[in-house]
Amino acid sequence: MSHAIRAEGLVKRFGATTALAGVDLTARSGTVLGLLGPNGAGKTTAVRVLATLLRPDGGHATVGGYDVVRDAHRVRQLIGLTGQYASVDETLTGAENLLLIGRLLGRPRAEAKARARELLAEFHLDDAADRAAKTYSGGMRRRLDLAASLVGRPQVLFLDEPTTGLDPRSRNELWEIVRGLVGDGVTVLLTTQYLEEADQLADEIAVVDHGRVIATGTPEELKAKTGGQVLAVRPVEPAELATVISVMRTVAAAEPETAQNTATVPVNDPGVLPAVVRRLDEAGVVVAELALRGSSLDEVFLSLTGHRADEDEPAGDDPVPTQLERTTA
Repeated sequence: MSHAIRAEGLVKRFGATTALAGVDLTARSGTVLGLLGPNGAGKTTAVRVLATLLRPDGGHATVGGYDVVRDAHRVRQLIGLTGQYASVDETLTGAENLLLIGRLLGRPRAEAKARARELLAEFHLDDAADRAAKTYSGGMRRRLDLAASLVGRPQVLFLDEPTTGLDPRSRNELWEIVRGLVGDGVTVLLTTQYLEEADQLADEIAVVDHGRVIATGTPEELKAKTGGQVLAVRPVEPAELATVISVMRTVAAAEPETAQNTATVPVNDPGVLPAVVRRLDEAGVVVAELALRGSSLDEVFLSLTGHRADEDEPAGDDPVPTQLERTTA
């Protein structure tokens, strides 16, 4: 299978800040590459370089076989971009927004109008086609924004944290749209902080931290790299969580993580589970949940970076694109 996206040694600096410190990426045609990392990791900078909005300071990259610097015009003819911030004009209707993009792309008016109707129906926005975009819900705006990036029928689509701020239902709807696009042969580069999103959509994942790719592989391959399993314990009485943590720390010889009255700890020794059960029984702790399971992507990220994906780091290496850049990419 050919590679729709290939980047080798990408470097990008903003003054004294190095946003990309030698990034290598590949995305096979017709698949989803998930670019995973916290705020400030360099994800948006990588997308902007690949979408020809920024020139790299080092390395090189191709999209659809074309160099993003030498053949930028050809690359732009192949791609669509949906950024973190909606690029639609809120004063225009949904139909007018898509018609405008079509005309900016040089399509004849009749063709642009037909494409707008087609996309509005596909994204379940036809009932709101003649309403101003400012009256749309957050999920509807994101769908319109994604539709705008598809007016030119791109072969490669860049989705930069497309579901940020969406409710679970709207997020699931967007996931289904992405799956449909990939089924039609579109290659998607998806940046996200949501581990579940990467697990649901990505064929392969590249974990980025401090401007470097620190791990690559399928979701299952990355989970396997952490080794062992994870023990999760939730006591019936929240006040007994401290006892649970103490027992798990002693038996597993590792510091447990806690969330929602549940303690989790990595386990490599099969004897840890029965030992924890015995000690909790001796301490009189009644548990509501006790499970031994494989690692999640969240735990993979934690083991690779020392922090969770939703923990913000100092930003500044991923500048916000202008509205003109978001619209014309």
